Amino acid sequence: MIDITRLYCDRDTPADSLRYGHGHQGKKEMGGAPRIPRQPKSAAERRPVVAWNISRTCNLKCVHCYTDSEAKKYEGELSTEEGKALIDDLAAFGIPALLFSGGEPLMRQDLFELVAHAISLGIRPTLSTNGTLITGEVARRIKDLGFTYVGVSLDGIDEINDTFRGKEGAFQKAMAGFRNLKQVSQRVGLRLTLTRHNYQDLHGIFDFIEAEGIDRACFYHLVYSGRGKESDDLTHEETRDALDIILERTKDMNDRGLEKDILTVDNHVDGIYLYMKLLAEDPERAESVMNLLKWNGGGLYSSGVGFGDIDFQGNVHPDQFWMHYSFGNVRERPFSEIWMDTSDPLMAGLKDRRSHIHGRCAGCKWFDACGGALRVRADLVYGEPWAPDPACYLSDEEIS
Repeated sequence: MIDITRLYCDRDTPADSLRYGHGHQGKKEMGGAPRIPRQPKSAAERRPVVAWNISRTCNLKCVHCYTDSEAKKYEGELSTEEGKALIDDLAAFGIPALLFSGGEPLMRQDLFELVAHAISLGIRPTLSTNGTLITGEVARRIKDLGFTYVGVSLDGIDEINDTFRGKEGAFQKAMAGFRNLKQVSQRVGLRLTLTRHNYQDLHGIFDFIEAEGIDRACFYHLVYSGRGKESDDLTHEETRDALDIILERTKDMNDRGLEKDILTVDNHVDGIYLYMKLLAEDPERAESVMNLLKWNGGGLYSSGVGFGDIDFQGNVHPDQFWMHYSFGNVRERPFSEIWMDTSDPLMAGLKDRRSHIHGRCAGCKWFDACGGALRVRADLVYGEPWAPDPACYLSDEEIS
């Protein structure tokens, strides 16, 4: 993640200690939830934030769904007891947070039982949901249980979102869910995937964020897994334009005293682009930002190091987009053992990317801060995880 608010606007935000090595250490979340983990010694030594796709079943059918989910039952999901055993291992391993995802996680009947078990062991739980199933009663249960954060996915306003989600009325239901969460003072934000179909309405989306009192929004770059298609992605020129809008609108809101946490996800090049903008505006602050980016390391310490995924059947992946490759299954070996086993060539490479990445990424002067960005995107496009990330939108002149 690239925290636009923290880096571009110089305002502290939650999880700074994990992301950039300082800030918000040990701070208590609202509602008495588990504490934010203390600062790791280095980004390379971080335990992974783990996304667990607890179910593949979903009540929607999104056009870019990375799990290719729909409204049907899938066989082989981890049982409640297997899930609790997994959580026991994750807690002992010291992971900083567990993201309950799907499919649609709220379609799994034992979700709250599993979350309660995680909280009892000191794990910070977050929820990734389409929001359409969050009634007032569900929102109160989410709040009372102790979720540290809920991310509600949207892909545009009104009919744009409904087209992406494959269901008429999905936008209104998602917003009702969002408002129900706000009503009970649950920390909640929006998750949006940038595509050619919605990026031209970015100003409208920011107007919507402000009008609805949305405190946090994550803008995801498209990854071509599941139903995600390369043809729906932005061109490099469009990506730069989108980042210009995100930077401009984030700074404007911050300058007006509106405390919004705006982030971009799945393309560490955004940090370099932000730095270059800041270099022309405030060179002294730009140097400080570069130090933060280098501490984080970008892709160097992301998938396979600081982030991991467990799918609905218990298979362990470098991230949620890499489901075509498994390091092993938690039914056979604990996650902690699988994660630290570098006998797998991909795992070994992800933990030592500098020795493997080639092409323009390897020769890039920003490598220490970007780290070659998202390796799974290179693997999906070129069939080779160490090739350059095709989503890098910087010119040869800018990286040389």
